Amino acid sequence: MVALVRSLLCCFLFVSLAVQASDWPQWRGPNRDAKSDEKLASQDWAANPPKHLWTVSGFGNGYASVSVADGVLYTLGNLDGSQHVVAASAEDGSVIWKQQVTDANPRHDFEGSRCTPSIDGDNLYVISSDGAIACLKRKDGKIVWRRAFSEWGGKMMSGWGFSESPLVDGDRVLCTPGGPDATVVCLNKKTGKDVWACKGVFEGGGGKDGAGYSSIVKCEAAGIPQYVQLTGRGLIGIRAKDGEQLWSYNKVANGVANIPTPIIDGNFVFASTSYKQGTCFLELKKNRNKIDVEEKYFLDATTFNNHHGGMVLHNGHIYAGHQQNEGFPTCIDMASGKVVWGGKLRGAGSGSAAIVFVDGHLIFRYQNGTVALIEATPDEYRLKGSFKPDYQERESWAHPVVVNGKLYLREQDKLMCYQVGP
Repeated sequence: MVALVRSLLCCFLFVSLAVQASDWPQWRGPNRDAKSDEKLASQDWAANPPKHLWTVSGFGNGYASVSVADGVLYTLGNLDGSQHVVAASAEDGSVIWKQQVTDANPRHDFEGSRCTPSIDGDNLYVISSDGAIACLKRKDGKIVWRRAFSEWGGKMMSGWGFSESPLVDGDRVLCTPGGPDATVVCLNKKTGKDVWACKGVFEGGGGKDGAGYSSIVKCEAAGIPQYVQLTGRGLIGIRAKDGEQLWSYNKVANGVANIPTPIIDGNFVFASTSYKQGTCFLELKKNRNKIDVEEKYFLDATTFNNHHGGMVLHNGHIYAGHQQNEGFPTCIDMASGKVVWGGKLRGAGSGSAAIVFVDGHLIFRYQNGTVALIEATPDEYRLKGSFKPDYQERESWAHPVVVNGKLYLREQDKLMCYQVGP
């Protein structure tokens, strides 16, 4: 009997962990690296394309992606003249609740949501495009607390709305108001009260003051727990325990929009921006209580630049769409900066490409709506098929998400679901 109970308990724990592992609780997944642990039902989409399950409406205008946990998905959209958080069934897309998080906002610049909600226990954290962070109850959308970025003199580097997805770390939640004395702030996640604020200081004339369009990632380079963010003025590293700036790097910043989330690999940082800028590969080295930044290489914009579709690191290689508004599929050896394949290679679709990694492959979602499967190998470019989605409107910028065998594609007011797993 004891053995049976232990066996059942082990099975229960295994199933629980499997369900938990398949959730997509925040921007770019569990580890903010755009990598899913799912398996594909078919690795040949030319012969066996994903099956369309459903398309539903009611999510509002915007480019926000989705987060998913416990069978519920969350996103943001503009509805009835203001921005709302929307909770829906991950099974059939039926809306469970909607919660307004902004006042009526007539500014065209802010039209359309951009934040992927961050799920943490019973709560949900979001950043509205007019510049505010809010904590909501997952059950019914009730607002627990809200802080406007104007409290810190919040500012964007350019005229579009705030596009960050908040980072929850332990008992904290972090965001980037871009204020003169508060480039990044750390808050108590339960109360919203300040823990610390970091004033970013940069050497060099690249970029513009204010927040960029990127999201914060965690890092333990040189043995120091820290947060790395791409701001209007470039990259910054902030010590986690007290908010002290450890380092900065300005050269990668452009003056229009610094967007892609940086890639962290041990003591190394890989970051890219578009708008005629380029890509850097940095090594962070401890120097007493500070960190020295060594530039290993810099690739000019003609060699590689990622617009806003994001990048994936797999087995020492960076995979991404290259070139502003192009999304040319490209593979780069991260250590050397050598373009292994791609560069000027036209993909299955057109426009910038948002990507996600799953089962040794990359799902490219192009701006024109085309969705393609590409093998993540440095050997050569291998397109494994593509398809046109059920619905396409404006720019298909929302990043694709794969959870529990399903591919979710947000398209303005609509959400599409495809079966890609067994």
